[in-house]
Amino acid sequence: MMNVQETLDYYYEVCHVADFVEDDPISIPHLFSKQQDIEIMGFFAAILSWGQRKTIIKNCKRLIELMDRTPYDFVVHHEDKDLLALEGFVHRTFNSTDLLGFVAFFKNYYQQHQSLEKIFSEKLSPDCHVGAGIQNFHDIVLSAETTAPRTKKHIAAPSGKSTCKRLNMFLRWMVRKDDRGIDFGIWNQIRPAQLLCPLDVHVERNARNLGLIQRKQKDWKTVLELTESLRKFDKKDPVRYDFALFGMGILGKTEPFSLVSY
Repeated sequence: MMNVQETLDYYYEVCHVADFVEDDPISIPHLFSKQQDIEIMGFFAAILSWGQRKTIIKNCKRLIELMDRTPYDFVVHHEDKDLLALEGFVHRTFNSTDLLGFVAFFKNYYQQHQSLEKIFSEKLSPDCHVGAGIQNFHDIVLSAETTAPRTKKHIAAPSGKSTCKRLNMFLRWMVRKDDRGIDFGIWNQIRPAQLLCPLDVHVERNARNLGLIQRKQKDWKTVLELTESLRKFDKKDPVRYDFALFGMGILGKTEPFSLVSY
């Protein structure tokens, strides 16, 4: 019977493979090679990541077409008439009002900065996790004149006690240095050790089964608890075990594991 670390390592090896990309929303930014295109479509793929994965990917590909297959160029150089193509876009409760607000924000932002990394990294100290960066992104986006009040529900923040699952996932994609071509690792001001584990229903269930979470609630503190548990197995890259915890749920398996002390 394997212990907790052996179980995590086992499922990491099983699930951390190139085939993972094909049916996951991370496949969307993998359609691009330019950093800003990867950032923009990585962000949208993460923010739209709720519901069936096939639907998420389908709607993200539709969005790419609406932006003439060049997200960065569209965002930075579009004219008002070009925005008509985005009217009517919807994914669950995310609609064209939200989309147009983000497009306007990104246009203003990219006219001043080369990468989205700055907004997530500028508030971080070397020894802290990415929570301050997520909060900074939330505060700046929601204070922009182009952001509609309704869009607040799509941008989570630690201050609201949310797990911030989608933004943590986006940051994993951008920051983790991956030797198997899944995560991009195109940002260098944030270290993998500063990342926090995205917490969805699969990850939560399997983490509890493995004794990695004791907290009863599912909130920001639960994310911190889980990530701290994972750091005991890998201080430099704890969030790599997201592949194991998520993959166990997708495979419909939580065995083999043993709740031995670690």
